[in-house]
Amino acid sequence: MFTPAAESLLRQAREIQDEELSRFCSRVVKLLQKDPGAEAVDALRRLFLIVSATKYGRKLEKPCVDLLQATICSPACPEQLQLLCAAILREMAPSEGLNLSCDHIQKSRTLSLAASVLLAQGDRQDEVRSVGQRALHLLEARQTEGPGPRALLPVVSKVVSLAPGTLPEAQADMLHRRLVDWLRYASVQQGVAQPSRGFFSAPRTRQPGPVTEVDGAVATDFFTVLSTGQHFTEDQRLNVHAFSMLRTWLLFSGPASRDASDADDRSELEGSTLSVLSATSATASHLLPPQQQLRAGAFEYCQRLLEQSTRRALRKGDSDLQKACLVEAVLLLDVLCRQEPSFLYRALSCLKALLGRLCGDPAQARTLLPIARFLLSHGEAAAVDSEAVCQHLFTSVLADLFPNPMLAFEFAQFCRDSLHLFNPDQGTFKLSFPNLFKLLAWHSPALTSEFVVLLPALVDASTAVEMLHTLLDLPCLTAALGLQLSRSSPTASERPLWDVSLRPTSCLEGFRDPEFQGLFQYLLRSKAGGATKRLAPLHHLLQPMASCARVVQCAQAVPTLLQVFFAAVTQALASSLSSREHLPQSWPPPALRIRRDSPQKGLQTPSPCQVASGDLSAQLALVLLERSNSLFQVPQYEAQVHRVMSSQLLALCRLRPALVVELARDLLEFVGTVSGIRSRESMFTAVVWAIGEYLAVSYDRRCTVEQVNRFFEALEALLFEVTQSRRSATLPPYPPQVVTVLMTTLTKLASRSQDLIPRVSLLLSKLRALPQGPAMGSVPRDEDTDAIRMRATELTNLLKMPSVAQFVFTPGMEASTPRFHRDANTALPLALHTVSRLVDREAGLLPA
Repeated sequence: MFTPAAESLLRQAREIQDEELSRFCSRVVKLLQKDPGAEAVDALRRLFLIVSATKYGRKLEKPCVDLLQATICSPACPEQLQLLCAAILREMAPSEGLNLSCDHIQKSRTLSLAASVLLAQGDRQDEVRSVGQRALHLLEARQTEGPGPRALLPVVSKVVSLAPGTLPEAQADMLHRRLVDWLRYASVQQGVAQPSRGFFSAPRTRQPGPVTEVDGAVATDFFTVLSTGQHFTEDQRLNVHAFSMLRTWLLFSGPASRDASDADDRSELEGSTLSVLSATSATASHLLPPQQQLRAGAFEYCQRLLEQSTRRALRKGDSDLQKACLVEAVLLLDVLCRQEPSFLYRALSCLKALLGRLCGDPAQARTLLPIARFLLSHGEAAAVDSEAVCQHLFTSVLADLFPNPMLAFEFAQFCRDSLHLFNPDQGTFKLSFPNLFKLLAWHSPALTSEFVVLLPALVDASTAVEMLHTLLDLPCLTAALGLQLSRSSPTASERPLWDVSLRPTSCLEGFRDPEFQGLFQYLLRSKAGGATKRLAPLHHLLQPMASCARVVQCAQAVPTLLQVFFAAVTQALASSLSSREHLPQSWPPPALRIRRDSPQKGLQTPSPCQVASGDLSAQLALVLLERSNSLFQVPQYEAQVHRVMSSQLLALCRLRPALVVELARDLLEFVGTVSGIRSRESMFTAVVWAIGEYLAVSYDRRCTVEQVNRFFEALEALLFEVTQSRRSATLPPYPPQVVTVLMTTLTKLASRSQDLIPRVSLLLSKLRALPQGPAMGSVPRDEDTDAIRMRATELTNLLKMPSVAQFVFTPGMEASTPRFHRDANTALPLALHTVSRLVDREAGLLPA
C-alpha cells in the first residue's frame, strides 16, 4: 500500500517513545514562540505524523497543546501553521485539557479551523451549540474580505447534523434567506481572471463572458453547480457550497418534523397555493415563510439540474459531475417531497421522463438507485408502481455490473436504507437474494457488515433452505464469477488480477463443457427458484481456484453470515413454536432460550408467521447433516463452518427436540461410519450429544424402546471401533472428546432402557482399565487417558443406581426452573453429591 520510504517513516513515528516525544514537543514550543518559519512548519509536519501514525492516542505536553491552540487563534500567524496545528489537535481528539474557545473569533477562516477541533471532541452539545451560533453570527456580519461565508458553511452543516434543531429560529431564518439568494441569484457572467503582476502585464483585461452549459452552449437560465466557465465569482462559489450543504440543512435545521398525519391533513387549497407561489415570480415567492422559500428555491434548483443532466458533456470530468449532481438532486427531491407533499406530482413528472432515459444506459446504473428510493418512498402516495424499477435493478443491473465496487457498495446501502419500504407482497427483494449474494461473493470484505443487516430481512420460509445452500457455496460462487469474467474478458490485461497467475485453463474448459453448464447456470442464477442442486462436481472442477485471495476472503465471511442467518431463523422458529404451543410454557430453559434481541445490533428479523416451524427446522437440520461432508475445499473453511453448523444443529434440536425422532434414519446413517469422525469432529460430537440428550419420551412421545436400542447398537459398535483401533502412522488419533461423548450418550440411552445397563457397564469397565500410554489411536497421551478413565468411573457410579441415573440424565421439565438449581433439598448438584458418597467405598457408607 505504501512505498518503502513511507513505510520506514511510519515505523519510525510509531517507535518514538514518550520521553523522546516530550523533548520534541519542547523543540516545537521554542520554534513557535519565536518568529515561525520553514523550520516550524517542518517540525509541525513531523509532530502530525507522530500523533497520527498510531491507533492509540498520543499525549502531548500541556505547554505544547496550549501553544497549538493559541496559534490557531492568532491573527498574525500564517495560515499554513494554523492548518497544521488544527490537524494535530484533531488527531488528539477527544482531549480533556482543551481550552479552545470560539466566542471571540472574528475571522471566518479562523473560526473554521477552531470549529474543526471543537467538533472533533465528540458529543458535547454546549460546545456544538456555541460553535453554531458563532458561525451564524459571522454570517450575519456579511464579511467583505477573505473567503467570507464559504469557510463557514461546512461548519454550519456539521453543527446541525450533530445537534439538530438547536439553532435559534431567527438565525436559521436568516440563513434560509441567504441560501435562497446564493442558490437562485448567483451571477451568470464568468469571473475576471486575476491580473498577472509581471513587467509585461497587459494594461487592460478582457471583459468576462457568460457561463456555459456542459455541452458548450451559453447558459440561458440561472447559475448552478453544473454551469461551466474559466473563472468564477465569489457568489458562484457560494452557490456550489450552498448546494453541497443543502440536503443536510433541510433535514436537520428546523424543529422536529411534523407528524405524517399533519402533512396528510393539509388542505388541497394550501398545497396548490404553495405550488403556485413557488413557481411564479420572485415577488410572489417572498410571500412565503423563509423555510418554505428555501424549499421552493431548492426544488427549482433541482429541476434545473435534471434539465442540465440531459445535455451531452464535452469532457469526462463534466460527465462524472453530471451523474453525481443527478444523484444529489434526486435525494434532495426526496427530502423536499417529504417536507412539502405539494411538490410530489411535479417531481414525479420530471423523474418519469428521466427514468426512461436512464434505464437503457448501463453507465447510469448508479443514478437509478436514488430514483428507486424516491419511488419506494412516495409511490403509494402518488399511485405510482416502483416494481418495474426494482425489478430492473435487482435483475439486469446486478447480474451485469456486480464487479463495480462503487455500485456494489451503493446498492448494499440502498437495500439497507430501504428495508422498511420494500413491499413484502411483491417479493422482488427476497427472491433476488442469489443476485445480491454476487455482490457479497465478489466484495465480501467490504460488504460483510452490510449483509449482516440485510440477511435477516431476506430470510423467508419458502427460500430459507435454498439460501442456506447458497451461503455454504458462497466461495464456489466467487470462483464461478471469476470464470465468468475471465470468459467475457479474453485479453489478459482485462482479466481479474487474481486469475492471471493461476491460469485456470481446465476451469475455463469446464465452464464451456455442456456437462457443467447446467450447474453453472444454477449457481449464477438471478432469482430464487425454490429447488436446489448438488454442486459437488463444481467443487471438484473449481478446486484449482480455491486458494485465490478473493475466494479465501469470501470463505472467511461465511461463518459470520451463517450465524446471522440462523439467528434470524431460530428466533422466528422459537416465536412460531411458542405461539402454536408445540412446546411447554417452561421450554426452552432460561439457559437455552434464544434471546429476543439479535446478536448483531440493527438486525431485522422476519415475523414469526413468515417461517413455518416443523418442516423448515427438519429441512435445515437435514441440510446441515448433508452439507457437512460437501463443502468447497478452501483452506481452513471446512473447520470454521463445521463449528458453526454443529452449534446451530444443537440450537435447532433445542427448539424442536422431536427432530431426533423425526430424523432418526438420517442420524443413524450419519453416525454409522467411523470414516467421517476425523474430518467432521465438531459435527459428529454435536449429533451424538443431541441423540443422547433428546432421544427420550419426555421430549417426544413417539420415541420407542426399539429406537433407543437401534441408536444404542450403532453407537456401541462405533465406540468399540474407535477405542479398539490401532494407532496409525498416517492418520491422526481420534480426539478424546469423541470417546467421552460416545460414552456419555450410551449411558444416557441405557438409563432410559435399563436392559442395556449391563452392556454399558461392561464397556465402561473396559475403558476404566485402559493402561497408561496405550497403543490405541483414541488416547495417545496420558492426560487424555486420565480424562476417559475419570468419565468412565463417574458414569459407572451413576449406573449403580438406575433411578438416580435416569433422574440425572433425563430430568423433567421442572429442571428448567430456577428452583431446581437453587433449592438445597431438590437441586441436581445435591443428588450427584449424594450418589458419589453412596458409591464411593472410601466414604465408608457401603461395605467393601
